[in-house]
Amino acid sequence: MSAARAKITLTSPAFKDGEALPTRLTCEGDGVSPELAWSDPPGETKSLALIVDDPDAPDPARPQRTFVHWVVYDIPATARSLPEGAHLDSAAVGTRIGHNDVNKPGWYPPCPPIGRHRYFFKIYALDIQLGALATASKAGLEEAMEGHVLAEGVLVGTYEKRAE
Repeated sequence: MSAARAKITLTSPAFKDGEALPTRLTCEGDGVSPELAWSDPPGETKSLALIVDDPDAPDPARPQRTFVHWVVYDIPATARSLPEGAHLDSAAVGTRIGHNDVNKPGWYPPCPPIGRHRYFFKIYALDIQLGALATASKAGLEEAMEGHVLAEGVLVGTYEKRAE
């Protein structure tokens, strides 16, 4: 990612950067998406996109892949937050929900099989609206965003399932 890009501050009232996600956001709780808020993007922003992924799957000691938990795009440029439990019907008008790595639209709650995993919440300010993507996955979104990212921000949460 380019060092020349502006920064967006991404926060959540549910957890601080680098700290544990509350159980209610995971498979051991209600499994709802967290409330997120962000600082103002550059003035020429036309839309925002959000990707949440876990680079520690399946085992942080021996990661084999990055697991995608959430893909959201065409968030209106005027939006400054997503509510807890955001779904297709509660997202801002025009917002599009992509597919996670279980091939379903929306949030897939953290449920790591072993160890403490990191969850990267990444927001991007774009100079375009993307519209319907042929592949509404992380890869499809990243391809569509190429050359259009004005600013970005990252918030990291962690989670480890309780011992049985």
